[in-house]
Amino acid sequence: MTSVLAYESAYKSACAPTVSSKANPLAYLARSATTSPPPSGAVAGTNCSDCSLHSICMPAHLSATELARLDAIVCSTRLVRRGETLYRAGDKFKSIYAVRVGCFKTVITHRDGHEQVTGFHIAGEPLGLDGVCSDEQNCDAIALEDSKVCVIPFDLLEDLCHDVKAMQQHLHRMMSGEIVRESGLMMMLGTMTAQQRVAAFLLNLSSRMKTRGYSSAEFNLRMTREEIGSYLGLKLETVSRMFSKLQQAGVIDTNGKQVHILDSEKLAGV
Repeated sequence: MTSVLAYESAYKSACAPTVSSKANPLAYLARSATTSPPPSGAVAGTNCSDCSLHSICMPAHLSATELARLDAIVCSTRLVRRGETLYRAGDKFKSIYAVRVGCFKTVITHRDGHEQVTGFHIAGEPLGLDGVCSDEQNCDAIALEDSKVCVIPFDLLEDLCHDVKAMQQHLHRMMSGEIVRESGLMMMLGTMTAQQRVAAFLLNLSSRMKTRGYSSAEFNLRMTREEIGSYLGLKLETVSRMFSKLQQAGVIDTNGKQVHILDSEKLAGV
């Protein structure tokens, strides 16, 4: 129980964005979840100030002038169809990305060709920050469904951070969140049982969904059981068995990729 709660608390404290109590991304996200993405090549408005995810992606209380500068550096949006790659390991690092619609997995390929999932990223979360340290991308980012990202050239973002302290602090928080996420993953892989890992995964995803206006108790998994296993360091059969075990205990209910958390406190106490 302690390990699951510690992992969830650490991730939430570092990665939870500063969101105004009046922020309401629900309407935009609900439309995104129930309608098809724009045709390939179409580009919607990219203004951060007009986006319902602004309060999640960016710091609150920017002035009109600062918002205008932020809008100016978000040069475009990019559509990435399911199964397509946003960037690959070894690509030159030029931009970071904000997921506007959809879900991505990040993957590292080992020398023997084995793929390891290192993370799942949903709307309002950054992609590509791992490229800052080496000036090249260190993993592949692959869309798990038709998705859209905002493209933010990093050199322009650095210039903005130099002038706008709130943006600099927000960028630092994002980087810190990535550090805590990875250390939390290491703790999970090193100290938790298989059942605790699956429980922690579901609790974390539940919390992130709630922040974005979705139900925290009922949601669809965009990733396969095999991809979850790769992320949690478990075999596919083990993941499936743990889901069945949690369902038999009356903690969750599953139907394909749909998950309904029946008792979040009991899930946290696994």
